[in-house]
Amino acid sequence: MDAFGADADSETVTYEPIGVKDLLSAMKDSSELIVDLAYSALLHNSENLAEEVLQLEQQMDLLQLQARMNMLMATRNPDDARQLAPVLGIIGAAEKISDAAGDIAGLVLGEETLPGSIQTALPEAIEVLERATVDEDSIYAAKTLGEINLETETGVRVIGIRGENGWELDPDSESRLDVGDSLLLRGDEDSVAEVYQRITTERYEQPEATEAEFGNLERAVDTIVLMKNVSELAVDLAYASVLFDDQELAEEVNSLEVEVDSLHSRLEAWALQAAADVDDPVSLRGLLRLASSSELISDAALEITEGILRDIDTHPVIAESVRESDVAVRRAELGPNSSLAGRTVGTILDETPGVSIIAIHEADGEWIFYPDGEETVAAGDVLIVRGTWNATEQLLETAA
Repeated sequence: MDAFGADADSETVTYEPIGVKDLLSAMKDSSELIVDLAYSALLHNSENLAEEVLQLEQQMDLLQLQARMNMLMATRNPDDARQLAPVLGIIGAAEKISDAAGDIAGLVLGEETLPGSIQTALPEAIEVLERATVDEDSIYAAKTLGEINLETETGVRVIGIRGENGWELDPDSESRLDVGDSLLLRGDEDSVAEVYQRITTERYEQPEATEAEFGNLERAVDTIVLMKNVSELAVDLAYASVLFDDQELAEEVNSLEVEVDSLHSRLEAWALQAAADVDDPVSLRGLLRLASSSELISDAALEITEGILRDIDTHPVIAESVRESDVAVRRAELGPNSSLAGRTVGTILDETPGVSIIAIHEADGEWIFYPDGEETVAAGDVLIVRGTWNATEQLLETAA
């Protein structure tokens, strides 16, 4: 997709006749990426990643203003207003997600402190995401992603490139890596370390392990990890529900938002009880701020689905903007005769390249987030899958 955000630092934002579809697509990709970046910055205690979050937040501010201007220009009659009202909701929700991610980045940049348990617990919750700047001596300099075939050769995906013209999200095989570009890498830690060294010509420094606290504080940290997983999933499902005008997906988002509210209340209770166990109770303020940011993300996800839940016809521009993304999130329910029932996640993924299972909603109502390869699925389970459009469509056909 095209790069946006070259003028994100400008004080004056003027109207530009940019298609609402393109603006919404850019906001969707940016809001999904910024949540990943924020939690990864927290995991690694990485100021570099946190600064990228703030850069992307500036871009989101510009995008939402341009989108609102173009929306006003597109509204000509009451029918337009009714159909475009949910679009304004999506624009506002994406901005809230961006603001919440910026608050999480602020924790890394020293505005608040966090218990060491956060860095200990989060590695189990998310993939490694790292920033690498292309060095002039890099073997990848001045080459396209297609030429180096990075993902196929190493398993590491470049999910964003920030160059002199701003961000390029979801780069494709034609995307060129120029000296000085900042790349966002996703993959397992060993592979990311190897690719990082090829790009920067510097050794990758893995984050140091932090000793965990126990008791009430440990329970509080477990709760925040669960809030993180649920709120991230809610954003993915919200955009998917909009694309497919899917009431069931929207209701899943609603139930996830209720779960986050419950977790937030539980977290506050654990944190208050933990105040007696730590040397500096003020340090728990950062934990509460992190919880509030996670709750705001899930609240914003629910706002994205508001048009569907209120049975307002989806404007075509919404579905078109979501479909512009190279990555799809789908809901696959295993029927009673599904060939996938009784199989492990690892087996399913081996037979469906290009797909990852990010969550399982079991028939008894329990959620399993980021299941490992040994997890077995059963008839009645709902798989939440992410991947290319063709690969996810293939899995949906198999699941029936």
